[in-house]
Amino acid sequence: MKMEASVSAVEKIIGYTFQTKKLLEQALTHTSYPESVSYERLEFVGDAVLGLAISNHLFLAYSSVDPGTLSLLRAANVSTEKLARAAVRNGLHRYVRHNTLSIVDIINEFVEAVEGEDDCVVVKYGGSVKAPKILADIVESVAAAVYVDVDFDLKKLWVIIRGLLEPIVTLDDLEHKPQPVTMLFEICQKNGKTVDIQQHRSDGKSTASVYVDGELVASASSDQKDVARLEAAKAALHKLEGLLPAPTMMPDCCVDIDGSFEIEAAKQKLYAICGMKKWPKPVYSIEKDEGTPQDKKFISAVQIATPAARLQMSGEEKSRVKDAENSAASLMIRALQQHKYV
Repeated sequence: MKMEASVSAVEKIIGYTFQTKKLLEQALTHTSYPESVSYERLEFVGDAVLGLAISNHLFLAYSSVDPGTLSLLRAANVSTEKLARAAVRNGLHRYVRHNTLSIVDIINEFVEAVEGEDDCVVVKYGGSVKAPKILADIVESVAAAVYVDVDFDLKKLWVIIRGLLEPIVTLDDLEHKPQPVTMLFEICQKNGKTVDIQQHRSDGKSTASVYVDGELVASASSDQKDVARLEAAKAALHKLEGLLPAPTMMPDCCVDIDGSFEIEAAKQKLYAICGMKKWPKPVYSIEKDEGTPQDKKFISAVQIATPAARLQMSGEEKSRVKDAENSAASLMIRALQQHKYV
């Protein structure tokens, strides 16, 4: 496809017409393409500006969330996995200009894997095929091209580029799919292991190294510190799988003043249990939705499918859906413990 046609197609995808179309040409050009300016310099800018744009969005969207959680959210939204899938979902992979046959095979393999995945899964920390960095680079480069073309106006950039990044990973998404760093610490702690993640920066790259009981287990590098930490934790979990027994996941629980049984972050912990047991993810439903808008009452049920049976548990009456689902998850975890499923 001629570059003019590619530029026009990508402009339609992002809903923006460039004043300087050469910027978009560069954003779509790999270093292997001869006698052309590649996306390297734009990718350098795009990496930083996307991180800042996402940071601004999260800062405004979650006014009471701590910096550590905001960092996890940012890392999930700008990871190679997330951006590469954004490239595939929007069809940007079709317009990369390069001169390397191996890139075609790598991209096609990833595209086939992504097309076979569940579209409902927002948070991905790695699939059956490793996400090609070139696809994430293209998203960053296109973002940078827009940023430069709008005269470095971050607000304009976000309005234009946000649709390319949708769905944005939210706090609820992270609760449904525990973050690898969190899972690594929980698993090792429950097996009497100590975890230390050390990070250093060199040649513009941040490297994270995971040590378990003082021994190096895995390491990963990225332009961003948060992403390097996430990738290293993911690699460590993969390496430790099978070496450590699955944790019993005995969560901290409490009894409220009214006598109801609650486990803090029960939905996230139940999701983690199902993941470690390789069971399908929990399915929630509303069994009761009554009352006036000022005095709503909800009862939620949760269902999980184990190899032995399909289990269902109803929670206690709550004034919010989120609390009703947490109640159902709390009682399900207690039932799983009592009946020796975990």
